[in-house]
Amino acid sequence: MITIDLQGIPVPALGFGTWRLRGDEARTAINTALGAGYRHLDTAQMYENEAEVGQAIRQSGVEREALFLTTKLWRDDLHHADVLRATDESLRRLGTEYVDLLLIHWPNEAIDLRETLDAFQEVRTQGKTRLIGVSNFTPSLLAQALDHVPDLTCNQVEYHPFLNQQTLLELVRKHGMMLTAYSPIVRGTVAENYTIRAIAETHGKSPVQVTLRWLLQQDRVAAIPRSATPDHITANLNLFDFALSEDEMDRMDALAENRRLINPDFAPAWEG
Repeated sequence: MITIDLQGIPVPALGFGTWRLRGDEARTAINTALGAGYRHLDTAQMYENEAEVGQAIRQSGVEREALFLTTKLWRDDLHHADVLRATDESLRRLGTEYVDLLLIHWPNEAIDLRETLDAFQEVRTQGKTRLIGVSNFTPSLLAQALDHVPDLTCNQVEYHPFLNQQTLLELVRKHGMMLTAYSPIVRGTVAENYTIRAIAETHGKSPVQVTLRWLLQQDRVAAIPRSATPDHITANLNLFDFALSEDEMDRMDALAENRRLINPDFAPAWEG
């Protein structure tokens, strides 16, 4: 497993995303993922599945200390007091005393960013999270956040072969952070791309596996694919017996455009 060092903490570069997984489906999928070998789980308050994530962890028999667990606070809960309350609520639902990474899920221009970040630092000081970071921050917003808290460790954003994130990647790398790619396989549509299919045939792999490998071969990039299908969950982990050549990486890079799947009304003004 490829890992990324965040302030001395090794983070598995391939994680298991849980968006839209709820109830028995969530518990079953997470148990399947943990049984297959995933040790990085990603959830959020907005997913409404933190309780199921916690239950699945306990059912799996995997020690809490062996996992890297991320959750995210919703954009309405970013005032100082709300951050403290919402963090405690997440920990209670997850059934854990701490998470490994706590993120601002989406920026909210109506709430002072410094106030939010001060509260995140307080939560970290209390030992309720080991690391803090952001999600869906543009390069300029991330730069503002880093001016106030230089040791942020992550920006989780949509990233895949069809969405250029080079400006953000340069900033993340400059500050020793991690970029976590969500929607990394574009809801499976990478399988429709000729270039990706051709590279996949060369390696005897699927287009999804090639896309995930492309992400993980990039410096300081993690990916959190989501699936409820056991075969897909296992296949997504089968990435470490092959590598893409420099030419294949370049061909994948050349697919970048501005295809964005996730763009709610409250999203920031995207850059680049």
